[in-house]
Amino acid sequence: MTVCVAVKVHDCIVFAADSASSLWHLDANGEQKIVNIYENANKVFNLYRGLPVCSMTAGIGNFGRASISTLSKDLRLLLTSGGPDWKVDPQDYTVEEIAKKARRFFFEETYASSDPRPTGSFDYWVGGYSHGAGLGELWKIQINDGACGDPVCLAAQSDTTIAWGGQPEAINRLLLGYGSALPQALLDVGLEKDKLDGLLQHIVTRSQANVLSDAMPTVDAIRLAEFLVGTTKSFVQFLPGNNTVGGAIDIATVTKHEGFKWISRKHFYDRKLNPLETDHV
Repeated sequence: MTVCVAVKVHDCIVFAADSASSLWHLDANGEQKIVNIYENANKVFNLYRGLPVCSMTAGIGNFGRASISTLSKDLRLLLTSGGPDWKVDPQDYTVEEIAKKARRFFFEETYASSDPRPTGSFDYWVGGYSHGAGLGELWKIQINDGACGDPVCLAAQSDTTIAWGGQPEAINRLLLGYGSALPQALLDVGLEKDKLDGLLQHIVTRSQANVLSDAMPTVDAIRLAEFLVGTTKSFVQFLPGNNTVGGAIDIATVTKHEGFKWISRKHFYDRKLNPLETDHV
């Protein structure tokens, strides 16, 4: 499991994620059980070196024998030096174009050929600045039980938003004002099902925490994303069961002028022993 957070304001887009990766297996009753949790998975990626474009993932951690981290680097190679159907022109590209190619790569080229096909959901966010654009965009790709629609624009250039995925309970409670058990609780006490969505929207309107501002500076957007991931990590650690959110918090940001920048990230090698190595994720 995981938690991923995107914060988009006018100055930047920030992606932040934990590093936990859960290993599951089916028991004798056909139920999924966690057998191990690793705390060094990569979920935030520099999708095109030199361009203000970033990506982030939650959900299914591998297709076949390849991790989503490795596959994201495969996609980066296609975007930078692949054939004409894949290669992105750094002087004439859009974030939507990259999101569509990411969907094609992960769903049509990779997921569809996996044997067996993974079950569950796969979320992949692509955020950044189109060539010549003054403001960023945020797009999301989702594969859910074998189905994958077109990439969805979560935030156009003029929009600001906070998006999150993985284990949303802590952030839902903190930002929206209610937990995941509330909808069923309302139905259990007699609320008509066709009125549920309207009531939940009313609750959000009255109870949501307005922590985001269009004019939020980049450093504050970074701190907000880190806070939301860290809060989820601490929340899960105090719940019964496995600590399925954990490890280091990786954070990256993209801005119009500075482009892609790592804010915090882990390395599997000692940088002192590899002085010529650049950040590779």
